[in-house]
Amino acid sequence: MSIETVENSVPAMPNPLNAKRRDLLLRITVPFVAIIVLIAIWATYVKVSGVPPYILPSPFAVAGALVSDWGTLSPALWVTTKITFMSLALALIGGVGFAIFLVQSRWIEIAFYPLAVILQVTPIVAISPLILIYAPSTQVALLICAFLVAFFPILSNMVQGLKSVDHNLINLFELYSASRWQTLLYLKLPAAQPYFMTGLRIGGGLALIAAVVAEFAAGSAGAGSGLAFRLLEAQYRMNIPRLFAALFMLSMLGVAIFAITSFISWLSLHRWHESSLKREN
Repeated sequence: MSIETVENSVPAMPNPLNAKRRDLLLRITVPFVAIIVLIAIWATYVKVSGVPPYILPSPFAVAGALVSDWGTLSPALWVTTKITFMSLALALIGGVGFAIFLVQSRWIEIAFYPLAVILQVTPIVAISPLILIYAPSTQVALLICAFLVAFFPILSNMVQGLKSVDHNLINLFELYSASRWQTLLYLKLPAAQPYFMTGLRIGGGLALIAAVVAEFAAGSAGAGSGLAFRLLEAQYRMNIPRLFAALFMLSMLGVAIFAITSFISWLSLHRWHESSLKREN
């Protein structure tokens, strides 16, 4: 058998770049196709069944409401977005800071961690009337409610991450006479990064949910209200297409928050952590 025959019989190795592009294309295409199919089923059902638009509007009616009511819905979207991201930022600062405080001593954790648990297990709807009484404004009350809901997942994940550091590495730092702050900065915080990113993704979604629920509980109204008030307003007026349009905007905001937090997590972990590394098998 000649050398040329042997070379021709060897199968060509797949191009990793092409495989990566194909995988990315499938990840983008398949969800869009599924959504388009569901919308087509929705539109077909509305047309065939003849259900009234005040019960179930067609996708075209919802799209029309989204365009015609954009001047009303977009300011409300901005209010909800602002409260969500501000509460998430405060939850990140407070959760990480309080987690670092808790892990400094076992007695500190025993004394203060139950307080965070109590805040978490108490329904936000139950304590929102008190927050509305003591807060200087409705917007501040909404911000506090959203902060309280997003705070605990970040705190609990960060505490777990700081406590999950390899004890052999801690002993190595002690062997080299590293200070407590050096151990925290160069060992514990980097090791807790995957846990922090998990808390960030959970806290982002919960901050949006809490902002909407808090506005429902507060019953805020007027020009400075968010999408929750527009939902209630559309319900009271039986403007169901606008209600669906507001729900669509909330869903897209939630998807955007998840995409942003997932991208931040990927940027932080894809070079070294097992959860984000690409494997061949």
